[in-house]
Amino acid sequence: MTSDFHSTLHSLRVWDTPLPGFDTGAAPDEPLPLFREWFVEAARAGQAEPHTMSLATVDAAGRPDVRVLMLHDADARGWHFASHATSAKGRQLAGCPDAALVFYWPARGRQVRVRGRVGACGPEESRADLAVRSRGALAAALTGRQSEVLESAGELARASAAAWERAGAEPDAPAPTWTRYVLDPVEVEFFQGDAARRHVRLRYRRAERGDGGDGWVRELLWP
Repeated sequence: MTSDFHSTLHSLRVWDTPLPGFDTGAAPDEPLPLFREWFVEAARAGQAEPHTMSLATVDAAGRPDVRVLMLHDADARGWHFASHATSAKGRQLAGCPDAALVFYWPARGRQVRVRGRVGACGPEESRADLAVRSRGALAAALTGRQSEVLESAGELARASAAAWERAGAEPDAPAPTWTRYVLDPVEVEFFQGDAARRHVRLRYRRAERGDGGDGWVRELLWP
């Protein structure tokens, strides 16, 4: 199996399809319009689940943690997602709200990295977030206990079955710990892969006092 792993690993290639260019001179003054444009292009290019992203946080000991979850929106407030406030990510964000996101869209050879501070939305907005999702999403939220130790698969099966039944009978059933979060960005980097490894990297960062203005500063980065 070790030989199979290494032979497979070293046989893999990336970006076997033609890649788009990236004219950074034509990029907008703010990152949100460009993110939305790239997102739509990734979806139209057939990228599977372009709305999935990795969220990186740190725990109380400063150790990094990362997981994949879904984007719920991207607007003037920031990048939105949701989880239980009592989950590992929820507890970590409560202790240290600085976090990072990354999207990877290999169908276009692109990734987007976002760094900033995460804030929790209020109960009304959090409930509205869950209300527009599927019965399965509500059932999962009602099952709760995310990231806790599970004693057996049977325990999960029983709790999940009860949650599915309740979600069907009570589509407005409350899930008190379900929380919508928004990451307010201070940096957003757009990466366009290049077959010759001359990758294009454009970083937006919030202007600081020494930058001589408000808004965003745009900078090219070495690949």
